[in-house]
Formats: sequence, C-alpha cells, structure tokens
Amino acid sequence: MTAEFRRPRAVRLQRMVEKGIAGRLVNPQRVFVLSGPSGVGKNTIAERLCRQGRAVRAVTATTRPPQASEVDGEDYHFVGEEEFRRWIEEGRLVEHTNYLGHYYGTPLASVNEAAASGRPVILTIDVDGGLQIKQKCPQVVLIFVEPPSEEELKRRLRDRRRDDTVSIEQRLRRARQEYEYADKYDFRVVNDDLERAVEEIAQIMAPQCTPEDKGSP
Repeated sequence: MTAEFRRPRAVRLQRMVEKGIAGRLVNPQRVFVLSGPSGVGKNTIAERLCRQGRAVRAVTATTRPPQASEVDGEDYHFVGEEEFRRWIEEGRLVEHTNYLGHYYGTPLASVNEAAASGRPVILTIDVDGGLQIKQKCPQVVLIFVEPPSEEELKRRLRDRRRDDTVSIEQRLRRARQEYEYADKYDFRVVNDDLERAVEEIAQIMAPQCTPEDKGSP
C-alpha cells in the first residue's frame, strides 16, 4: 500500500484531534484492553477477533520507526516525538507510556472512530496504559494475556527472530514486572492454545455486543 493510499486515515485522525472530537471516551464499556508480555500473542488474538467480525481495533500511536511490514494508520499511527508530546500536553491521549526509548499512546480520536462501528473495541497496550485507562474510565474492561510459562515466552520471542539476545532478556525482565500488575486486571487468559484463547476473550466481550454484532460471521 502506497503512502498516497495510507494518507486519508492519518489525515482523518489529525482532523479529529484538531477539532477536539477526542475530548471524551465514547461508550467506555465497549472498550477492551489486551495487555501482556511482548511475544505472548495479544496482537495475533486481536487480529483474529477482528477478522472474524467480532471486534474492531483502535490504532495506537508510537514514535518508533515502522518495521518493513508495518502500514501507517493500520498497524500504528507513526508520529514524531514533538507531535506526540504536543498530544500529551493537549490531553489528546487516553493513555501513554515510554517503552524501550519510544513513546506509545492511544489517541482518544482513534478509539472513538473505532467505536462508531458499533462493535467492541480492542486496544493492545501495555499494563501501564491499561491501568491509566481504567483509572480514567472504570467501565473499560482489562484482559491480561499470559503465556503458560516463562520458558514458553522465551521460546516464542526467539522464534519470531526480531530481537537479539540482549533485547529478549530486556523483554523478559519487563514481562516479570508486568506480571506484578496482572491481578489488577478484570480477566486473565492463558494463551496456551490460540483458538481457545480467542474464544475465551470473545466470550468476555460478547455481553457488550449489539444484536447485529452477535449475528456477524
């Protein structure tokens, strides 16, 4: 997909931000946060639920450079640090954090745009962001996705071949810190089998679906 075709979504987000449409979170009870260690499979679960028509995903923002396979406006909204800081100052982000030297955050406009679909909205963010959102909007549902063991998580991180040994150890240390906050989440789901984990999370979200959503394939 070329930059020309990617531009409209980014422009729409920016216009929503500038107009102040993101001033409040619409229907927070329909927002579901998926958190968990890097490599646990939360993005895969979110993608599967969206492909099945059971949810939509709100696109978050980051200051890190995109990877070769990532599309601006679909995987992330890639923005500069100056712009990201401005969004923080103006209260345009429902949550934000700094992870491994880069900012990550969720534009309110992005969540509200996704919510306009009428389906449950999924955010895949870390525990810092999840707890920030919960403090602001207690109706938001937090789901912590965890691996069956640390050894299995380490294996998954190695197998995806994105990180060197030092980075993997950094991610494992971060995972141990995240586990300390797992009990603050509304639900905990072990991703030992992808299909089972997807179905379990779908059942958590189901009570928030409209009748039309429940009839979706």
